Amino acid sequence: MRILITNDDGINAPGLAVLETIAAEIAGPDGEVWTVAPAFEQSGVAHCISYTHPMMIVEMGPRRWAAEGSPADCVLAGVHDVMKDARPDLVLSGVNRGNNSAENVLYSGTLGGALEGSLQGLPAIALSQYLGPATRDLENPFEAAATHGAAVIRQILAAPAAQVQDYPMFWNVNFPPCSADAVKGVRLTRQGKRHGTSFSTEPHLSPSGRRFLWIRGGDQRAAATPDSDADANLGGYVSVTPMRADFTAHDAFDGLKDAFA
Repeated sequence: MRILITNDDGINAPGLAVLETIAAEIAGPDGEVWTVAPAFEQSGVAHCISYTHPMMIVEMGPRRWAAEGSPADCVLAGVHDVMKDARPDLVLSGVNRGNNSAENVLYSGTLGGALEGSLQGLPAIALSQYLGPATRDLENPFEAAATHGAAVIRQILAAPAAQVQDYPMFWNVNFPPCSADAVKGVRLTRQGKRHGTSFSTEPHLSPSGRRFLWIRGGDQRAAATPDSDADANLGGYVSVTPMRADFTAHDAFDGLKDAFA
């Protein structure tokens, strides 16, 4: 198996090293793992692509490239340039430092990489490690992902194929904020919503008196939709969520038909 991996934390991120090990296990001794990752951190860029300017790409070592772009850019570079003579069989994105459950899905560059993989017609999985008090003092905060990642990917690859639609399916996997031996299992979940919290801004003044705004994240331990991804993660479970790029509110169609007759 030929696997293309990327992330949004950058080419030197510890979570990418974890994913390289996971991918090598999945690929097997006769497989190949190719890395095309951002040259610098790209957290929060979602499915952004560098459409209006070129990106530099540099070979860092055997099957290892850094691109001056987003995770989606890196997947495009991997599929259409670095691996153009033999496309990958699988795209893996992560392991993100922090969860990409609930509303974080909409902002995540990690998800953006997996989404682009699916749009290129490839099986694609995003992987993220929820962090919290129980991971703070671990020697490896990515312990849960490192220990259980390969098994979860194998479960996904062995699952029945999804019905073919305009937008292919991809997967969002989040490992709970606990040690590997405290993980209770794996749950198939829907995307949730943390209630009473959201992204916001926080103003600061520079030494020269200029005003700047930091983007501030919401409470990652706030109660979430029952049986959703974030709810499962906070309960100690790995969440596995099938996703598509279709943003249509299909549930609203019947109620709106008369208004737009």
